Amino acid sequence: MISSILLAVAASVPATPAWNPTVGIIISISSLVVLLLSTRIEKPLVGPKLPILPVSIPTFIGAMAFGHIIGIGIVLGLTNIGRL
Repeated sequence: MISSILLAVAASVPATPAWNPTVGIIISISSLVVLLLSTRIEKPLVGPKLPILPVSIPTFIGAMAFGHIIGIGIVLGLTNIGRL
């Protein structure tokens, strides 16, 4: 029963691109944009501070994680419409 469910799901998975520099650039830019937007939150300096950036370590980690999620969405969307 489980194997038939997995086969049904595997048939509906869209094609994903192999990693290349374009994918890396898209994810990097989206991470930097989210990091810049994270400075606009109400309390970005709660917790240990980073020496260079005006955000705290938890804000930095959260912004990078969310930037990767946004970047992966962009890459999959561009792949789905045939642009990447």
